[in-house]
Amino acid sequence: MSVSQHPLLRFGTWSVVVLASILSSAAAEAVNPMSSCQRSCGNFTIDYPFGIGEGCFMHGFEITCNASYSLPKPFLHLGATQHEVADISVAHNQVRVRSPVVRTKGFLQNGTAVASATGINLIDTPFVFNTTANKFIVTGCNSIGLLSFGDGTITTGCLSLCSDNLEGVTDGSCSGRGCCQTSIFERVKAIGIVVVNLVNDSMMSDLYNESLISTRTAPHDNCGYGFVADQESYMFEASDLDRCSSSKIENSSFVLDWVIGNETCEAAEKLRDTYACKGMNSECVAYEPDGGPSYRCSCKHGYEGNPYLSSGCQDINECMAPHNPCEGEGTCINFPGGYNCKVSKFPTLQLVLGIGCPLFLLLLAPSLYICIKRRKLIKLKQKFFQQNGGLLLQQQIASHEGFGEPTKIFTTQELAKATDNYAESRVIGQGGNGTVYRGILCDGRVIAVKKSKMVDKNHIKEFINEVVVLSQINHRNVVKLLGCCLETEVPLLVYEHVPNGSLHYHLHNPNKARSITWEDRLRIATETANALAYLHSAAVIPIIHRDVKSSNILLDDKYTTKVSDFGASRLIPADQNQIKTLVKGTFGYLDPEYFQTSRLTEKSDVYSFGVVLVELLTGQLPLSFARPEAQRNLSAYFILAMQQDHLSQILEPGLANEGNQEQLEAFADLAMRCLRLKGKKRPTMKEVVLELAGSRGIYKHPWDQLIHEETRSLLNEQLELHIAESNIQNSQMFSTDFPR
Repeated sequence: MSVSQHPLLRFGTWSVVVLASILSSAAAEAVNPMSSCQRSCGNFTIDYPFGIGEGCFMHGFEITCNASYSLPKPFLHLGATQHEVADISVAHNQVRVRSPVVRTKGFLQNGTAVASATGINLIDTPFVFNTTANKFIVTGCNSIGLLSFGDGTITTGCLSLCSDNLEGVTDGSCSGRGCCQTSIFERVKAIGIVVVNLVNDSMMSDLYNESLISTRTAPHDNCGYGFVADQESYMFEASDLDRCSSSKIENSSFVLDWVIGNETCEAAEKLRDTYACKGMNSECVAYEPDGGPSYRCSCKHGYEGNPYLSSGCQDINECMAPHNPCEGEGTCINFPGGYNCKVSKFPTLQLVLGIGCPLFLLLLAPSLYICIKRRKLIKLKQKFFQQNGGLLLQQQIASHEGFGEPTKIFTTQELAKATDNYAESRVIGQGGNGTVYRGILCDGRVIAVKKSKMVDKNHIKEFINEVVVLSQINHRNVVKLLGCCLETEVPLLVYEHVPNGSLHYHLHNPNKARSITWEDRLRIATETANALAYLHSAAVIPIIHRDVKSSNILLDDKYTTKVSDFGASRLIPADQNQIKTLVKGTFGYLDPEYFQTSRLTEKSDVYSFGVVLVELLTGQLPLSFARPEAQRNLSAYFILAMQQDHLSQILEPGLANEGNQEQLEAFADLAMRCLRLKGKKRPTMKEVVLELAGSRGIYKHPWDQLIHEETRSLLNEQLELHIAESNIQNSQMFSTDFPR
């Protein structure tokens, strides 16, 4: 509302305006773009700090108007590339641009996968990805999308599958059938997108004697798309899979936030020449998307408009809004930046009641509020406890009384106090299944509290059974499950704390304190195999871990091995030796037979353990795009080296010596047999334990030489199959579920 409408305020406000204009006339000249600047492109309005032409935009916000279209289109400069602008919201410091789309069509003639790639680079620009609105989306039948951040290492991705009759493909759903999606990580300025069409079904039939991949389209018609999009700009429909239709995908957009300077608000305000929030009613807002200090501008409360222009923020007349803010409380009186509710006179009784009742309620309100809030919290805890199977767990604990240490049910207060209310400083691990916090109980015990990302409410009974079984596992090389808390929306699991980090850290972190000796590596492998053999056969109910990898092998202060993270594990029914389930695991370690058939057996753990053995030998990551193409898949690279008798060339430097050559060769042969593509041809974990124990001089197998010769005879066949499999492998950091 104009100041002139308020005579009493007119003089004072006018004085402030005049004084401000005198003090900041030079600054306003720097903030306001030239009046001759082009402010539209086609039917699109270009708001400052964006602009077309020199002197019309803030640094990093240049837009080009491309008039080659029937209706001119605006394009934003992002480094060396330009992206079509879909929308600008200066009030929210956001811009939407069209998504670069990766399209991969058909298969090569030799049956290997087809891949296409692109990238989005925001380095040296004021823009960052909005991680709330944007998702990485992949559409297609039998297409996998991989997403890399910064250094080119694949970090996340998803797999989109569909059957011949599109069973399970649902409009609006991106859960893995015809469409899948995953989140964009925070604090990234550059991403790479790769889309791969899996090898055709005829090759899969040759390998596995069955077809699980869609044959609904001819190979040349199979199209996979990968793109980053705001969830509001793209809604999946089954018709998007028809004949490589892409117009809707190409019209999708993603959201970028922007920042202005690389300093705090306090520091920026001192630099008057470069400070961006110079408008009378604008203010500086701290924003740290990449972890460093930065800021952007916003209109003050009660104002709206463009905070980057001298007079861009205008008063909001709340009294003219559709909903009267003073309704029932008096007459609304607007003033710059706010409003008042003018109350009319009323009788004495009303005055007494009007003052007395609120005063009484004011005194009573805090206690009443606390009581109501506490009651709601108690009811919510009870709801979650029942919803998460708390009553069933209590029954299970009672029925197992006397069989080892019972499962403890922790309260939310206990764990909140133990973890300092889940402070960031207490985080000791994050992964595909959740976040792990270090905690200290009242009795001094150090624990690890795992906050899972989600739990399947349709399988609560199975979850409770697994908690009971896992808590009864008592093995020196398995992380002990102490109990759980069911009073939260997602149950919390409480484990013993293992203080010395993971095997992955000690093998691959360049800042590690020391290199692991060969003797320690052999012992770690033996202890890990011993733990897995126990889970497979000696536990109360056989358990398949399903995510064996070096980051799930922990070391205590004496470097004793502890197998951890049973978030992906499954119990094996007594009358079965395999189960069919959603594929879960980590690329680079994932059993290729399980990946293609969804049939989970204990031999799936054997394959993953084989990859860990190769890690121990080479000190290299299972998958890395930083290595040459022929060496990216460590398993295939290892097999090739074994075929050419080049084992010594891929060993970690300094690992071999005159005294351990025979051990290294036996260790490598064992890894080869664990990595066989057919699960039936792999050894059991019991056999692996005995062989490793033999290598340590505890026990020697009379059939070692026979096994060694058999391994050599299978090298050629295994290498060919692993090279085919490597086309669909991702990085060691990618852990997810794949619907089948």
